[in-house]
Amino acid sequence: MKTLGYYNGKFGPLEEMTVPMNDRVCYFGDGVYEATLAKNGKIFALKEHLDRFFNSAGLLKIEIPYTKEEIAEILYDCLAKMDDNEIFIYWQMTRGTAPRQHQFPAAGTKPNLWIFMKPGKHGDPDKRLKLTDMEDTRFLHCNIKTLNLLPNVMAAEKAEALGYHECVFHRGDVVTECAHSNVHIIKDGVFKSHPTDHYILPGITRAHLIQICKEIGIPVDETPFTMQELMDADEVIVSSATKLCAIACEMNGTPIGGKAQELVLKLQKAYLEKYENDTK
Repeated sequence: MKTLGYYNGKFGPLEEMTVPMNDRVCYFGDGVYEATLAKNGKIFALKEHLDRFFNSAGLLKIEIPYTKEEIAEILYDCLAKMDDNEIFIYWQMTRGTAPRQHQFPAAGTKPNLWIFMKPGKHGDPDKRLKLTDMEDTRFLHCNIKTLNLLPNVMAAEKAEALGYHECVFHRGDVVTECAHSNVHIIKDGVFKSHPTDHYILPGITRAHLIQICKEIGIPVDETPFTMQELMDADEVIVSSATKLCAIACEMNGTPIGGKAQELVLKLQKAYLEKYENDTK
């Protein structure tokens, strides 16, 4: 198959799949999700994504009716049906199907598992990203990978309309993350990233980059940094499951970074090696 959609055991071409109107995702965005890449029949960082998936569901009191191993098996069964070698994988769990009401549905209502797959590769590490920014007005549970992404949609659309690649959120002057990525800076040889509190999503790629920094001798500082620090940084890095480790070059038309290229290229090279080794 070129694209695949899956809903509670039923699957087919993505464009032919349908879901019930009373799935709570339709009214409330009531669910959690994950996304990653696969190559050579191997799903990248699946354990970490499943761990975060179950943690997000637990924080929303959604009882997933599968084990992690069972979801992994379903994902691999779906992946085996795909024609291409490099695949983008997305899955979500919603609280279930029930008549619309704000309270949780009746006990025993089974959550719904959605999956879609399509051809997809990681971003080009040589591509330099142009950024814009927006005040972070999201709710105070950004650590949960919930389906409620309207502020992210508006931020991503702002970036698109301006011809930029990503939008940086900030609360006051403190940088949190991007519309669909984490953001980090390098200053004086130190990799700096916002701590994994309730203001940001604990990115899988973020965690990988921090681990690689420690392995190759780059000091790490997980404390908040400001927009001014971002503008003055030696390098600005944007990370996600699909971008991997991307370098930013502009903020609202003003050049940023470009002062520690050897260091950031070393980090990119190490991360690409990890990705290739883990998907052999």
